[in-house]
Amino acid sequence: MNPGDRVRVERGGTVYEGVLLPSTTPEEFVVKLDGGYNVGVARDDADADVLESDVYDVESAQDADDDGTSAIEFDDDLPTVALISTGGTIASTVDYRTGAVTAQFDAEDVLRAVPDLAGRANYRGRVVANILSENMRPAIWQDLAHAIHEEIEAGADGVVVMHGTDTMQYSASAMSFALDTPVPVVFTGSQRSADRPSSDNVMNAVCAVEAAKSDAAEVMVCMHATSSDDVCALHRGTRVRKNHTSRRDAFETVGAEPMGKVDYATGEVSFRREYAERGEADLAVHPDLETEVELLKFVPGMDPAVLDVYEGKAGLVVEGTGLGHVNTDLIPRLAELVEDGTTVVMTSQCLEGRVCDRVYDTGRDLLEAGVIEGEDTLPETAVVKLMWVLANLEGASIEDAMGRSLAGEIQARSTPWL
Repeated sequence: MNPGDRVRVERGGTVYEGVLLPSTTPEEFVVKLDGGYNVGVARDDADADVLESDVYDVESAQDADDDGTSAIEFDDDLPTVALISTGGTIASTVDYRTGAVTAQFDAEDVLRAVPDLAGRANYRGRVVANILSENMRPAIWQDLAHAIHEEIEAGADGVVVMHGTDTMQYSASAMSFALDTPVPVVFTGSQRSADRPSSDNVMNAVCAVEAAKSDAAEVMVCMHATSSDDVCALHRGTRVRKNHTSRRDAFETVGAEPMGKVDYATGEVSFRREYAERGEADLAVHPDLETEVELLKFVPGMDPAVLDVYEGKAGLVVEGTGLGHVNTDLIPRLAELVEDGTTVVMTSQCLEGRVCDRVYDTGRDLLEAGVIEGEDTLPETAVVKLMWVLANLEGASIEDAMGRSLAGEIQARSTPWL
C-alpha cells in the first residue's frame, strides 16, 4: 500500500474510500476522500485494502535526483506548461511547531504534492518568490513579468502561476497590463494547504494546467467555482475579486459571469465570453511601474487633513460612495493635489456598476477639480493600472487610458450577469 493507491479503510464500523496520501506519522492513514476532504484514520484495528494501485503514478512523471530535486521526463506529444511559484498556501504546509501555514515549497515540490498533474503536460518549474501573498510588492510583479516572458520565449505553451489568494487579484492585474502574451497565463492558489482537511490545491492546480493548454491567450485566475470538487471558474485577471476569507469558491468575476470553466473530472475547458486567441498577440513585456500610488477608501466624516499624507504622490485612487462621490469638504484638497501633479482617479465602493460624476453636484465638482472617472474598474485593479499607466504613458494620454479598457478591466456595459 503506497501513496497514490486508491484504498478502502474500515475502522470502528466506518468506511473511508479514496486516495492514500503520505502520512506525517506511522500511526495513521491519511486518505483524500472523493469529496475533497482529507481524513486521518488510526492504523490500530483498521482494515485497509488497495482497490487500485498507482492511481496517480508519480514515478512516471518525475524521478528524484540524488540531491532530492525532481527531473521531469519529457513527452514530445504533450504541451509544455511552465509552473512559476511565488509561494502562498498552494505551495505551503503546516509548521507543526506553531500550527501556522508556512510558504516553503518550490515549483517542483508542487508537482510532488499534486501527482495528478502527471501526464497532462511537460513541466518546467521556477521560483520567483517564496512568500505569503501579503508580502507581495510591485518589485516582485516586475520579476514575475520578466519570468513569464522568459518562459514563453523559451517555448512554453502556457504558464501557471502559483500564488497566494489574498493578493492574487493585484498580481493578476499587474500581469494583464505588463504582458502581451500569445499563450494563456493562469493564476491559481488554494484556500487551504495540502495537509489540511478539504484542501483545494489539487483541483485548482489540475484545472489551471488544463486552462494553460487552452486557446485563451489571456491572464486568468482559476479557482473553485463551487464549494465542491467539480468545476473551476476562469476569471479575467482584471475583473476578479476574492470575496470570502475562507470558502473554496471565494473568487468571483465582478459585474459579470466568469469567462469560462474547467470540468475537473474530464479536464474540458469551455468559454462563454470572448477572449484573445492563442497566437494572436506578439510576445512583449512592459514591466515599468510607478510605485508612488495609493488607495484611499472614503468614509463619512473623513477629515480633509487625511489627504495631506498623499501630497507629492504620483497617483491616488479614491474608493468613493455610489456613483463616485466624497464629502464636499474633501474636494478643494483633492483639487490641490491634482494641481500639484498627483493623478487622482475615482472608483466606487459598490461591487457592481460604474462611477458617473455627471449626475449630482458633488460629482461635477470633482470633475472640475480634475478627478478622473475610473468607469467600472475595480478599485484594486485601478491602483495597479494607474501604476502602469503613469510609468508608461505621459500627458493627456493618462486620463484617456484610465477611462478606457486596456486589458478588459472596463466593461462596455454595467449589466449584472452579462
